Amino acid sequence: MPSLLARLLPPFWKETLFLRGFSAFKIPLLFYVRPSVLALDENRAVLRIKLRRRTRNHVGAMYLAALVAGADVSSALMAMHQVRLAGEDVVPIFSDIQGKFFKRAEGDVHFTCTQGALVAQMVQDVLASDERVTRQITVVVTVPDKYGDEPVAEFVMGLSLKKKRRP
Repeated sequence: MPSLLARLLPPFWKETLFLRGFSAFKIPLLFYVRPSVLALDENRAVLRIKLRRRTRNHVGAMYLAALVAGADVSSALMAMHQVRLAGEDVVPIFSDIQGKFFKRAEGDVHFTCTQGALVAQMVQDVLASDERVTRQITVVVTVPDKYGDEPVAEFVMGLSLKKKRRP
């Protein structure tokens, strides 16, 4: 039975609060841009970073560093969710990143990773082989208030998973 607090909080506040708490102590730059989790399940992770003074560049669009941080976190959120579901100690890290930009992100930005099945398979491969597994994960960036579902950017992240070694 969920606690009263869990029932009163809007959906995904638990994940958002965890993400913000983790980033406050481990990744202060991420805490500074204040991402919010909008959706998280076995197949999809959606993250939002609001366009505000701290995330806006000199032309009024989202700053590149904030865009990269959002892509990083949305794909890492998917990886951590799949690791949690597997119940094992698997460590995600990124080996590379590629970005394509189509329009300026002039509003609140949503970062969507829909490759949960691929990440789940990666986790299973790591657990079966004890070897590092690296795959390309795509994150689609949209500004729903301005462009609907039309992408403003797309990132391809080299997600690398490795089983945590016990001392």
